[in-house]
Order: sequence, then C-alpha cells, then structure tokens
Amino acid sequence: MIDRLIGTVAGWVPDGVVIDVGGVGFRLEASGTTLRDMPAEGERVQVFTHLHVREDALQLYGFSTEEERELFLMFIGVSKIGPKLALAALSARRPADVRRALALGDVAVFQAVPGIGKKTAERLILELREKVGDAALVSHHGASPGDLAGDSSIALARAALVELGLTPSEAEARLREADPQEDVDVLVRRALRAR
Repeated sequence: MIDRLIGTVAGWVPDGVVIDVGGVGFRLEASGTTLRDMPAEGERVQVFTHLHVREDALQLYGFSTEEERELFLMFIGVSKIGPKLALAALSARRPADVRRALALGDVAVFQAVPGIGKKTAERLILELREKVGDAALVSHHGASPGDLAGDSSIALARAALVELGLTPSEAEARLREADPQEDVDVLVRRALRAR
C-alpha cells in the first residue's frame, strides 16, 4: 500500500494532480479541498494516499491531510458510495465541517453534492454519525450548530456549477470571494460570468 508521497507538483490534470517522486510521476485524483491546498507547480508537497484496487483498474487518491483520507475511507465503506462520490462530498467542505455535518445530522450539506439524494445522505449520516462521534461537535471556531447552515448557499452553488460542467476546483475558484448570504442563483450566474 502507498501511504503517502513526498515530491514536487509536476502538473495538473482534470480532477487531480501529478506528483513527481524521484522522477516517477504519480497521477492522483483528489477532492477540491486537496487541490486548493496544493502548492504551485514545481514546489515540494506531501500527500497522503489511498490505492483503490478494482478488477479493471488501480486508482490512486490523494489527500492533503490524514483526516480527509480517513473520511474518504469511511465514505467508501458506505453502501453505494464509491470513490468519485466520496471525493465530491469532500470537495464541498473542509474535513472538520464534514465531520460536524455528520455529527449534527445535517442532510442538506450532503444533498448539495451532485449524485447524493436525500436517502443516500440519510444513509451516510446514519452509518457514519457514531464513527465521527461527539468530538466533531466541539467548538468549530466558536460556531454554533446553526452557523453551519450559513455556508450551504455556497455549497449548493458549487454543486450546481459542477453539474453545469465545471470541475470542482474550477467551481471553487470562481466562488472563492462569494458571499454566503447571497442567493444560490445569483452566486451561480456570477460564477458563470467569471473567467
């Protein structure tokens, strides 16, 4: 098993990055969160990994933190949640916010992810709530449970942009300066106009 890679960022690919380790380029699929954390091309980086083995493919997934990798492994352990859907769910929010949403049973956070409907979101919460435990509810920069919902318009806008053909990293870049108090349709229109 490949636990982590330490090398330099060699380039970007759709929904991923290539890390050069001793002259060998490892192509990693990654969440929008991890891609945002990546340094510039040519800079040194450490990435935690998971090698997903299928009958017809070996896929390497990369994560900027061990916490994100741990969540990814929890997600793919849930029935009908594959690696692509797990990455999409982790692209919407930081790992601490994902854990908090699971602990609070916030179905809307996961329904905002393309490909996750209400039943799947409920199943995710049901199966993972105990695994994340009460530690996820510990103060998130002093935020109360109600504050978590405030960012949902950005998550919904991000999901809409991905549905419209943008990669998670492109959608995130276009929403970087967005105001979470604005309506989703306003955020989406403005992001589509941005270049």
